[in-house]
Amino acid sequence: MEEVVIIGAGIAGLATAVALKKVGVRALVLERAEGLRATGAALGLFPNAWHALDALGVSDKLTSLYAPFSKGYVTDVKTKAIQEVRYGASKGSGHEQRVVHRKVLLQVLAEELPPNTIRFSSKLTSIETQVEQGSSICILALEDGTIIKSKVVIGCDGVHSKIARWLGLGLPIDSGRAAIRGLAMYPQGHGLNHESQRFVDVSKRAGFMPLNNKEIYWYFVCKAPPKGADMGGDPNLLLREVTDNLAKDFPPLYLDIVGHSDHATLTWAPLMFRYPWDVILGNLTRVNVTVAGDAMHPMTPDLGQGGCLALEDAVVLGRHIGSSMSKRGELETRNIGFVLKRYTRERRWRAATLITASFLSGWVQQDGSSWWMRFLRDVFYKFLLVRALSANRYDCGKLC
Repeated sequence: MEEVVIIGAGIAGLATAVALKKVGVRALVLERAEGLRATGAALGLFPNAWHALDALGVSDKLTSLYAPFSKGYVTDVKTKAIQEVRYGASKGSGHEQRVVHRKVLLQVLAEELPPNTIRFSSKLTSIETQVEQGSSICILALEDGTIIKSKVVIGCDGVHSKIARWLGLGLPIDSGRAAIRGLAMYPQGHGLNHESQRFVDVSKRAGFMPLNNKEIYWYFVCKAPPKGADMGGDPNLLLREVTDNLAKDFPPLYLDIVGHSDHATLTWAPLMFRYPWDVILGNLTRVNVTVAGDAMHPMTPDLGQGGCLALEDAVVLGRHIGSSMSKRGELETRNIGFVLKRYTRERRWRAATLITASFLSGWVQQDGSSWWMRFLRDVFYKFLLVRALSANRYDCGKLC
């Protein structure tokens, strides 16, 4: 019998396990892969994510490795017009926007957990609930024949979550766009300022952000799956498709960065999201089962909030589950259903709002070549983007 079982050892799963440890609850994390996965190479963490990492007690391990961004630039590929974007966060607070290696973030979280917390090569095949001694218990069946009982199950198993489907949530929707991502390597140093750069064209969008003086994270977003995607994401084909076709009119600097890519870091994926009304009205919890991270709120990456919200979820979930601990240090299952409902009530509207804002942000930045769409993009970057980024200053609270 486990106190809590977390399905998935991604950002949401590991962060939730750390949060539960902070409040005195031991969790078992089941991961289907053979080790920590880091698809996407890097991700941006905004002030709301750093508030969550503060609560988890690991922010210092990351802020010492990655410098903050204070500003960036947006270039219209057709007109060559450039706009400056300022990122609002108090200098020196540790809560500025930073770009971090995804795998480093996962390793930092994993190092906070007791030995044997993560069980790799553990693929979930079924879940059911039953009542034992007046309390609801989850029965988990794994592919290798193992049966695990748990007082609470938290699905952190990503966009195509089995737990979300078990709860009855609608399937994620394809946004009609795809993203290619990678890391460019400059062993002798790239010599660029530590600033973000974005490039906007009709139905295309790209950008890059230095992680340090030798590595640059880059991305390219387009409306159709790139050539090579149907061949398992062949890195050579993906690179050629970007440099010779999709981004051939983009600035030479961007093409040079793409050309310096480490092939092992290249990925492509369709951009998926869940309808916001599914998050508002759907079953995010049932008895003693709930979801967090992309399993709850998959969204397009246009505001860079997917990983940030996952970290918020972990802290909020840890705070609520911690309130169910008895004086003897045991998790009381009698009221766990109400506790999980309080957690989902706190997360529903914030998640739905950011799903909507992120999708609209991508639409404004990427769709259409008419004069009014270009005008709308100018307005967005000058005024609306700053307001949208204000949601990044959200503080999810502390852990007792």
